[in-house]
Amino acid sequence: MSAEGPTSPTELPPPRRPKVIKTNQQQVLLYVVLTLLLSLATVWGGRAMLHNSETLTFAVGAPNSDEALFANKLATLLKNNASRFRIKVVNNPDNAKAVAQFDRRQADLAVLRTDAKVPLRARALAILEHDLVLLLGPGNKKVKSLAELKKKKVAVLADSDTSLAFVRSILGVADGPDTAKVQMAPQGSTLDKLFAPSNGFNAVIVVVHTSKAVRDKAYEQVAKRGGFTLNAIDEAKALARKFPGISEETLTAGTLSASPEIPDDDLDTIGLEWLLVAQSRMSLTTAGDIARIVYENKSALGLDNGFATHIEPASVEKDSYVMAHQGAADYINDDTKSFMDKYSDMMYLGAAALSVIGSIFAAIYAKITRIAPEKASQLSTAILDIGERIEHAHSLDQLECLQDELESILRGAVIGLRDGTISTDGLDTFKLGYEFVRDEIGMRRDYLKRHANEVEKVAAPPPPHDDSNVVVVKTAQSA
Repeated sequence: MSAEGPTSPTELPPPRRPKVIKTNQQQVLLYVVLTLLLSLATVWGGRAMLHNSETLTFAVGAPNSDEALFANKLATLLKNNASRFRIKVVNNPDNAKAVAQFDRRQADLAVLRTDAKVPLRARALAILEHDLVLLLGPGNKKVKSLAELKKKKVAVLADSDTSLAFVRSILGVADGPDTAKVQMAPQGSTLDKLFAPSNGFNAVIVVVHTSKAVRDKAYEQVAKRGGFTLNAIDEAKALARKFPGISEETLTAGTLSASPEIPDDDLDTIGLEWLLVAQSRMSLTTAGDIARIVYENKSALGLDNGFATHIEPASVEKDSYVMAHQGAADYINDDTKSFMDKYSDMMYLGAAALSVIGSIFAAIYAKITRIAPEKASQLSTAILDIGERIEHAHSLDQLECLQDELESILRGAVIGLRDGTISTDGLDTFKLGYEFVRDEIGMRRDYLKRHANEVEKVAAPPPPHDDSNVVVVKTAQSA
């Protein structure tokens, strides 16, 4: 029997197998590079957030001034301790010019004395030093009040001309003939020379760092020779109210000299403060960290001459002459936030962002570096295609080829479900299609078998004639 129809055993297509997406090596390489870049960016961002280097400009006076030496010590300390802060020290001709530079917002830090014009944006981080005002009279002569020094010859013993202007202001000496009577002591002058009769000074007003005054043995030596008398400034409270930058100070007994004891009892006077100030716009974290570093390293920041050897926290009172920076105030009041308090919100946002980014990259990874799973329902199309070709199978051989193809699809589906190249999505549809086509093949097989039997019956030859039972009758011919 010849095969009929469009299909023959040799013409049937090869069994269809589940589709797989091959890995693209270039895409894998790209993914690896992007993953590394993302990792580096994440590490860099975290490091930048936690240890970002910040350079602060520190405006100071002359290189040999106390504030310049202090700034250099602070810069060295931060560098040696691997701090995230760096200090850039900028020198000026004098401290007034440094404060002016700070006022122009060209510097982040400065040191100023409270008799200076304080910039509006200056906020105190720490009190570095106190200056004392010592009212000295020659020999045993007492000075009852500052008022009696008006129109008298007064020497101002101090490190800078700013102290001369300060003394003239507290004495109430206006510009005029009397101004020259209050004059700056010549460089290198001593108390002995100033109180010498040839100079004719009625009083000497010393403006000196507290730390330097308690170390200076010259007061004790001059006092032993009866060279001066230390006087109280009874107008201290009034002057503090009149000049907000002035502070009331108390000299305890024996501050300047133990033998003889000077003063011999606690004595009221006035003073000024040297403040480390920062710009009000400085962040709370930066200001608090700088204040903490200064407070915790007092011994390392003090100068050999005594300046900044008794660093104190800035005043956090609202009526302070120079308000404390809020970052420093938080540290002083122990209101600084912990690491989690500062960065918890940022950490939550970062975790959410990383989760989204991670999901995206996981999807990319699944797309380009793994075999993309084929839905089980997609294999139903191949099964139904076999079902459509069943009616064109006119022989059992052709039907067997379709049966093999169907079984091949089933075997591939089982293997794919096992290794993940085929998902279970639409598995019920696949099973229904498989069972339907399998049954169709079975029915087609039965039909072909029946049809083959009928054809054989019709085409069979007639049975051979059996002559064994034939009787030959001979008839006699008549004569």
